[in-house]
Amino acid sequence: MFSAAEIARGVQGALAFLWRDPAAAGHFDNTMEACLRSFRLMVVVAPLHIVKLLVDYSEVTVTADEMEIFFAEILQYVVEWLLFPVVFYEIARRQGWLDRYPRYIGALNWINLPGMILVVACLPIIFLAPAGIGQLIKLGLQGLFFYWFLVTTRQMLGVGWMFSAMLLVVSWAPMVFVSFLIGRYLGVAAAVAA
Repeated sequence: MFSAAEIARGVQGALAFLWRDPAAAGHFDNTMEACLRSFRLMVVVAPLHIVKLLVDYSEVTVTADEMEIFFAEILQYVVEWLLFPVVFYEIARRQGWLDRYPRYIGALNWINLPGMILVVACLPIIFLAPAGIGQLIKLGLQGLFFYWFLVTTRQMLGVGWMFSAMLLVVSWAPMVFVSFLIGRYLGVAAAVAA
């Protein structure tokens, strides 16, 4: 799948964006082969995502059975990984950024690995802390991921904060809608404390 050196390089590059390191982009090859290879991270990140889902589902009730949950979550996971790259390809084509597309999408894919490790590391605190503190941690993580996307977009595409924010909305809003639809389909409701 990936060598230890590839993982170290990808994670180091992804983390470098957080520090706004101008050399962060150099950790990612600007080839379509490298871009497509970065989608293999879906498999690497999946076990961490499953841990997160198990914790999430422990806090809610659902009307769907296990197989419906399994297939709906697989669908959502794949859509979350693929929708923005597909949509952004058209944006890149229209803006004349196809030469930056592979490196940008590859970098965004690599951000998922350290990002999900961070989420899983915070899960015990979120789960065990009082509800208000857990919600604050969740909001803090969401803010961090928004910032991570924004600085990566600015650096990789050479655009300002406003255009980066518009791309964040293009990336995030459909995922919220898909999550809402999946939640409705599965009959997700918050668990009532006894």
